[in-house]
Amino acid sequence: MKWGEMLLLLGFTGIGSTLLLALLWAPSVSLDAFESPAAQRIFYWHVPAAWAAFIAFGALFIGSAGWLFRRSEWAWRLHVAGSEAGLATGLMTVWSGCVWGAAEWGTPWDWTDVRLNTFGLLTLLAVYVVLGRNSQPDGVESRDTFAAFGLYGFVLVPVTYIATRIWTIRHPGPVVATGDEGSINGDMGLVLLLGAISFTVFIIGHMLTSMRLTALEQRLSNLQGQHDGGI
Repeated sequence: MKWGEMLLLLGFTGIGSTLLLALLWAPSVSLDAFESPAAQRIFYWHVPAAWAAFIAFGALFIGSAGWLFRRSEWAWRLHVAGSEAGLATGLMTVWSGCVWGAAEWGTPWDWTDVRLNTFGLLTLLAVYVVLGRNSQPDGVESRDTFAAFGLYGFVLVPVTYIATRIWTIRHPGPVVATGDEGSINGDMGLVLLLGAISFTVFIIGHMLTSMRLTALEQRLSNLQGQHDGGI
């Protein structure tokens, strides 16, 4: 078993443990603080998934820049891994957020909330890059196109991060912060920390595995080209 698969397995185990602890052990919030206090428990999945998505989109940015400016095959594999990991964790974040919104707000989505929409656009970017790349032959022009989207789409990451600090509409403000901004106690923080570590390990394992698979696909494609050329 390679490092990527080992980290994936460890991350999956931690993610499952986080969800179990969130449902059965983590302290509940005040009944007066939320319309649906039980739905708050999805927060232990939602926040770490969003954190992992930002890591993935950061990898997508680095890989896209490395391909566009250095023509690095390693960077292209990182681009592929970052987009696929960003799609996986982005969908996890959107799904868990919709669960929370439907229970707490009475609607799974609010089109007037800046943070929801910018993160939704990030996830749609990952959808476009992954599906578009898989539907077209691999080549320099197609790589340049998708790398450009990965490069410019990263602008949405800092906008998404600071959105609730500037425009607080539906999405809650910071829950992990210094001073009076944070809103979680020590026991809740332990479960959240486990989730953050687990999702980080998961996303690293996901990207390592994806990069190895992409390298094998490229090697197979090169061998097939050499075989066809020799016939």
